[in-house]
Amino acid sequence: MSSWIKVCQLSDIAPNTGVCALVNGQQVAIFREAKSDAVFAIGNYDPIGKANVLSRGLMAQLGDNITVASPLYKQHYRLTDGQCLEQDGVNVPVYEVRITDGAIEIAA
Repeated sequence: MSSWIKVCQLSDIAPNTGVCALVNGQQVAIFREAKSDAVFAIGNYDPIGKANVLSRGLMAQLGDNITVASPLYKQHYRLTDGQCLEQDGVNVPVYEVRITDGAIEIAA
């Protein structure tokens, strides 16, 4: 059974943008999708650019994939499973997320 950590309010994140939160010592990039208000959480570390920057990336819909483009080399990571679309075998961690009474919580 997961414990949940409240990181911010849904209203704290503008639609189609991301923020970074520190969860159990790990930087987590949290994104809010505009159409559905769906929230996604992935690791903030870009393994190709080797920097904690993904929360500052641009969200994009590529076909059926909701992604974030790294601000460094522009590779796209799928927000549903963390897979890099341009490079097989490269991915970032994905965190379980839920919204409770308007608060975004991350599974710890």
